[in-house]
Amino acid sequence: MSFLFKDFTGWKAYCETQEQPLFEAVIAYEMQQKGRSRTEILQGMEAAYSVMRQAIHTGLTEDMTSVSKMINNGAKKVYNNKLSVLSPAFQKLIARALAAKEVNSCMGRVVAAPTAGASGILPGVFYTLQEEHELTDGQIAESMLIAAGVALIIEQKASLAGAVGGCQAETGSAAAMASAGIVHALGGDIDQVFNAVGITIQCMLGLVCDPVAGLVEVPCVVRNASASAIAFSSAQIALSGMDSIIPVDECLDAMHEVGQSMESRYKETALGGMAATATGMAISKRVLIQDIEMLSDE
Repeated sequence: MSFLFKDFTGWKAYCETQEQPLFEAVIAYEMQQKGRSRTEILQGMEAAYSVMRQAIHTGLTEDMTSVSKMINNGAKKVYNNKLSVLSPAFQKLIARALAAKEVNSCMGRVVAAPTAGASGILPGVFYTLQEEHELTDGQIAESMLIAAGVALIIEQKASLAGAVGGCQAETGSAAAMASAGIVHALGGDIDQVFNAVGITIQCMLGLVCDPVAGLVEVPCVVRNASASAIAFSSAQIALSGMDSIIPVDECLDAMHEVGQSMESRYKETALGGMAATATGMAISKRVLIQDIEMLSDE
């Protein structure tokens, strides 16, 4: 029997008992659940990562203008800006996260990790991590498996859906997944991996899901960029030996509680937050009329 990913405490205990790294428990789970071989699972991870890289390339080289016009090649503007506010690596991180998410907003091919609304975070983080530390695709595949394990537990203890838990459940979860992958790739131990997840959840707690016009564009795209930065911040903190203080399982209990108490207008309904601003409502009206006209033309 494989570990069923109900909580982080159990994941750690299982791996310590089995004397294996965290990602091996995820492989065992996938082998049992999907009936695939270890090789097939690792190849699947590398294939998914290839799609992520392609999404970044597409977003940085092709026209990324969405039907609503709210997305208009923002990633390229960031990537090509001669001014770096921190470092070239940070600039690339932000641009890549934006690029992959813009591909999603423009109906391109992405990996939902864990959702399409958060599809820019893992690509931006892992691509930049690989470049900066000269990691192999195999090492990134391990980090993706760690991220998958984190997502399995978040799904059990809280939620991965904006319609259920707000944007903390989407970009927050993706940032936690990415941060765990960073720590693993850079040699962190189990406690450091889990501290990174807990710290990230603390940073993202309470974030609402308020898509303008009901589209996963504004403010979703820029949140993919900021969540990517938080993932690296949390990883740096955890790898430096800082504790999350609140255990990661309790952080997820808090995430669940906040999501349950969040009003429905902040859960992907486009009735609150940015969607309810004067400009947000004007865009919604324009987009709706545009859609009706397109249907009439057909």
